[in-house]
Amino acid sequence: MDKLLLQQQVLERLAEDLLQVEQAARTAHETATHEENIAENKYDPLGLEAAYLATGQARRAEAIRQAIAHWRQFRPRPYDASQGIQLGALVCLVDADDKQQLLFLGPDGGSMQLVSGAQPVQVISSASPLGRAMLGKCEGDEVALQVALTRQQFEVLRVD
Repeated sequence: MDKLLLQQQVLERLAEDLLQVEQAARTAHETATHEENIAENKYDPLGLEAAYLATGQARRAEAIRQAIAHWRQFRPRPYDASQGIQLGALVCLVDADDKQQLLFLGPDGGSMQLVSGAQPVQVISSASPLGRAMLGKCEGDEVALQVALTRQQFEVLRVD
């Protein structure tokens, strides 16, 4: 599986997300500043709520811009068994029910699902709980993760 192709898909998805968030921010700003939304009294919150929304959308847009910058600078390297799983690894995990999942460990802006060929690939950040748990592991190692009261365990089947 081509990691550079996956990286390009991440950048395309982030660019799409940025366009949507910027449009939402513009719409919220226009709503907040429209003359019909000027507060008539202190109990009239529409303009204020729209301003809060615009601020949140602007922050989200900046976070996406930073993620794009990180992904553009990112250079996935081949897997080195002496170092174990590192940023840029493509990892296949299997759980106790023999369910496999393919994960691409990236620098930022994770939580997106891509498709390579017919195979789904989950992009996760190395800062996520699962990403941190995988760092340094090798093929055949166990990865354990505590989620609330549930302990999840996986085996590393292969790493590219």
